[in-house]
Amino acid sequence: MREYAVVLLTAALVTYLATPVVRLGAVRMRMMAAPRERDVHVIPTPRGGGVAMYLGVAAAVLVATRLPALQRTFEEPQTIAVLVAGGLISALGVLDDRWGLDALTKLTGQIAAAGVMVLLGVQLSYVFLPVADIGTLTFGPSIGVPLTILFTVLIVNALNFIDGLDGLAAGVSAIAALAFFAYSYNLGLVGYEDVASAPALVTAVLAGACLGFLPHNFSPARIFMGDSGSMLVGLMLSAAAVTAIGRVDPQSFDSAASLLPLALPLLVPIAVLFIPFVDLLMAVVRRSLRGRSPFSPDKMHLHHRLLALGHSHRSAVLV
Repeated sequence: MREYAVVLLTAALVTYLATPVVRLGAVRMRMMAAPRERDVHVIPTPRGGGVAMYLGVAAAVLVATRLPALQRTFEEPQTIAVLVAGGLISALGVLDDRWGLDALTKLTGQIAAAGVMVLLGVQLSYVFLPVADIGTLTFGPSIGVPLTILFTVLIVNALNFIDGLDGLAAGVSAIAALAFFAYSYNLGLVGYEDVASAPALVTAVLAGACLGFLPHNFSPARIFMGDSGSMLVGLMLSAAAVTAIGRVDPQSFDSAASLLPLALPLLVPIAVLFIPFVDLLMAVVRRSLRGRSPFSPDKMHLHHRLLALGHSHRSAVLV
């Protein structure tokens, strides 16, 4: 636990210190979010904070390579796969933050980054369903690869859709990462997995990056994480979920009650990301029924509804 605390604090500290530098660079590059009708901020605000978050993630992973216990997590390729794919999707976000890419280009880039992550070792190989006569479903590459990419793209866009209030995406992501870390770490403590695992490391690092970014991003925000941050967060959470799903051997469970931990890798990300998923689904249905593109913006997200009910900006984020 001490080593996880070290990498979490490293990610938080590097992100916190790097954010003002990234903000200055964003201003000079004119990477500004001008107020629009659907926005809640009233003055142009720099974006691109995901760059600082990625620097925090990279620094924490580098520190983890020097820590005795966490060195074991690099015996498998998942952590490096997340780092490489995270860099690619964060770079895609920077391009969007600066020049505003169209929806199809962003979707193509998201699929490409998820594909790189899969090629480097993050792939859904099997999943346990606690349903009679089904049990464990095993996937070959022809099914596992597209499922992993689809799952990743869904989470990436779910996080992207809720990034509409100061501190909202970073706060929700920090909660999700800490919850997923607690599950992954406890799975090791009770003997089903090594406590030094890729899902635990990835989520500890991600939680640190989000917590380090929040002081700069909470209302009134001095910088937005932008797509470079929201897409990075979504990719890391999806990688942690996919990796955790395939880490426990179904044969190690000897009773029906003990099968619950096998289902939790599916239930935990769904639970902690329930609101982003619901918001994504509602947006797609709402826009499709009106004959619009699912990616066309509007002012009907859940956080907009909280504001319409009378909540202040900060109270809506805290809710």
